[in-house]
Amino acid sequence: MTDTIEIVEMGARDGLQNEKTILDVADKVALIRRLEAAGARRLEAVSFVNPRRVPQMAGAEEIMAALPHEAGRVRVGLVLNERGWDRAVASGCDEANVVVCASDEFGIRNQGASTAEQVEAMGAIVRRRREGGGPPITLTISVAFGCPFEGDVPAGRVTEIVAAAAELGVEEISLADTIGAADPWAVRERVRLARAVAPDARLRLHFHDTRGAGLANAFAGVDAGVRILDASCGGLGGCPFAPAATGNVATEDLAWMLHRAGFQTGIDVEAMIATGRWISEKIGKAPASALSRAGVFP
Repeated sequence: MTDTIEIVEMGARDGLQNEKTILDVADKVALIRRLEAAGARRLEAVSFVNPRRVPQMAGAEEIMAALPHEAGRVRVGLVLNERGWDRAVASGCDEANVVVCASDEFGIRNQGASTAEQVEAMGAIVRRRREGGGPPITLTISVAFGCPFEGDVPAGRVTEIVAAAAELGVEEISLADTIGAADPWAVRERVRLARAVAPDARLRLHFHDTRGAGLANAFAGVDAGVRILDASCGGLGGCPFAPAATGNVATEDLAWMLHRAGFQTGIDVEAMIATGRWISEKIGKAPASALSRAGVFP
């Protein structure tokens, strides 16, 4: 296997949003710089959410102002609604990642809107970009495999959201296992269903390792032909609106596994381990990644 897997780095956004320690802007910018030095070329840098609800994500505009545009680097802003889109455009993000929750209950608790209302907001954002310009738009479907409040999320509900995004012309769609409820068989099936209704879209997958299946799910996605995966340095991450949420698949663990199979990722695994240890010390916890404990092999 010699092809490339793109790893989208989540450490500066998903990695920090559920932590008790709130870092200042300088530390967040330093983290982003370290992640990029370790090979991250596309990363979620900020989240345009209300800082009163998620104080860990405050300072988005200041972070983007400290990151001048650089060729070959993509700094992504998470967007939940049209207000978030306005902020992303004004801040000069290279990409806007719009989120739609696959369950109503999670959407209301997380974003104050039902799934249908979020799909409408996505459509409004896409139309505004067509009319007024702005960064490329991608879509993440959160709780695409399971919801902490509603339980299993039907595959048909996820597929309906994928189809709506495809009809709008969204070029990249991510299925996110927000609470670590997925299994490899479900991953293969939902990838198949997504491809059937959005054959021209790029598919991306986002896994949490809450129940220990993160790397197995990533393998299943790659085996099904997906070539874009999210991961978080040090295995940090979680959702403040999902009880018992734990971290993402660790970037260093994922990159090491893929490198062993012969895939290219552009990630310097040793540098990513060091960055995971650095940011974990900053927030006062041990990194969750296996490689931070065991090291690389050989």
